[in-house]
Amino acid sequence: MNIVFMGTPDFAVSALEALLKAGHNIKLVVTQPDKPKGRSGALAFPPVKECALKHGLPVFQPVRIKTAENVEYLRQYEADVYVVAAFGQILSQEILDMPRLGCINIHASLLPKYRGSSPIQRAILDGEEKTGVTIMQMDIGVDTGDMLYKKEYVIKPTDTFESLHDELAVLGGQAIVEALALLKEGKLIPEKQRDEDSCKAPMISKEMGLLNFCDSAAKLDRQIRGLNPWPSAFTKYQGKTLKIWRAVPVEGTGEPGEILLVEKDSFVVACGENALCIYELQLEGKKRMNSHDFLLGQKVRPGERLG
Repeated sequence: MNIVFMGTPDFAVSALEALLKAGHNIKLVVTQPDKPKGRSGALAFPPVKECALKHGLPVFQPVRIKTAENVEYLRQYEADVYVVAAFGQILSQEILDMPRLGCINIHASLLPKYRGSSPIQRAILDGEEKTGVTIMQMDIGVDTGDMLYKKEYVIKPTDTFESLHDELAVLGGQAIVEALALLKEGKLIPEKQRDEDSCKAPMISKEMGLLNFCDSAAKLDRQIRGLNPWPSAFTKYQGKTLKIWRAVPVEGTGEPGEILLVEKDSFVVACGENALCIYELQLEGKKRMNSHDFLLGQKVRPGERLG
């Protein structure tokens, strides 16, 4: 198929690579403008742009895709379908109507659950047993179009936002290739989304990382994993910010935030229900490290408190 591909972050790269490997003709790659990065402020390419240039594909980086000038630019590239994956801009109805088969989106949830910008994190935070990707016919709404194809993924107890993101990125590439093959044969049957079954996945904020040890250990574990690596879960220890990167719920009782037990490779903190055994962390001003190394340089004692 002749495809215009729209995407920006790492999540979209797997889909672009999968489409190329499957033999599709990518006529144009549309992505967000380059952005300053790091202390130097040097402009950095979006991951999708890096992938496109590696394969010698033309790249278009509009600040606003919906302007009349940019819409006319798109018209130069006749395509059977537009494939969209985490592009980061809303498409106008005029753009949605351009390709012969419309615009198809790769969304990282099992719609209608988790419409919005953070479906991967929310699935972990809410304790979902499974998630996946949905190939969706785009309409003017936000993730509200007809569902065309789904692939499921069972969430592991150790999955973080980072690991689940990577799994779903690969799954998204597989799903779009399979869906386009069925679409070409006229075998995809659109399914309307039931709005009453939907829930939103709004943007994640840094403030969401603050741990409240009055919550259950299971909830705090999901918070730590769902916000790893960004914005990360954190608390306070001796007046300094302490990021918690890896912890496991265990049995234990005590005042929420109280350190119950200090061992060679970990320490246990009481929660509102049960406790957390902390294995990896990062104290303000220090590098990320395992608890063994942290405890070698920090005298942590039972009875001290986090938070």
